[in-house]
Amino acid sequence: MIARLIWFAGMLGLAVLTTLLQIDRQSDLTPSLASLVPAPLRSEAQVQIAAGAVEGTDSQRGLEEARRLVMKRPVPAEHLTLLAMAQTKAGELEQAGVTIQIAGQRGWREPLAQEAVLRIALQAGDKAEAARRYAALFLRSATPDDLLRELGPTVLDEPDGPGQSTLVDIISGTDRWNATFLRRGARVMPTTAFADIAAATLKRGARYDCAVLEQSIKEAERSEPAAAQRLRDAAIGLCPKLKS
Repeated sequence: MIARLIWFAGMLGLAVLTTLLQIDRQSDLTPSLASLVPAPLRSEAQVQIAAGAVEGTDSQRGLEEARRLVMKRPVPAEHLTLLAMAQTKAGELEQAGVTIQIAGQRGWREPLAQEAVLRIALQAGDKAEAARRYAALFLRSATPDDLLRELGPTVLDEPDGPGQSTLVDIISGTDRWNATFLRRGARVMPTTAFADIAAATLKRGARYDCAVLEQSIKEAERSEPAAAQRLRDAAIGLCPKLKS
């Protein structure tokens, strides 16, 4: 009799555990379920708990929940970004700076981390690092153009400076996003910086579609004719028909 009771209790416990684990997994899609999962069993649920706490008014609770999340799941860059946000709200600015830099190194596709590291790099006067983060945001199609327009003038303000030179190195090192650079760069970068960067990559041997290049030059001519002419001159070797 006692053995049977122990067996039923064991089966009941296993059923409860399985149910709670399923709720934890479902909380990724239904955040309201997160609070039903006991703290020791939280995985996906802890993400929701931490995010809600960080967005709340109790900064210390937000910090505690974010730390708990990172202790449970330290690898994702998004979790470190959440911890950095919690540290900032709790007044731990130096720690937040370190955390967000680690997040940025770990997750190049994590936009909040990239933007935060970019701004930290600008504050530190590290235009090269800021340009690398700008490139990461630039390549992400979901990054708003307005954000790139806001950041571009500060990152790329020095002709032949570290910001522009870093982008030239990145673009010249691959031909995978040349068309994207021309189309989006002409739209979101400061015109003079865009034209000078494009011209420098051409001198480095970068290859572009001539039709796309011509369209970019025409767009640049509307606001900065002199810069557009420099780009046209640099492009003639690749696209002879561009000769004015």
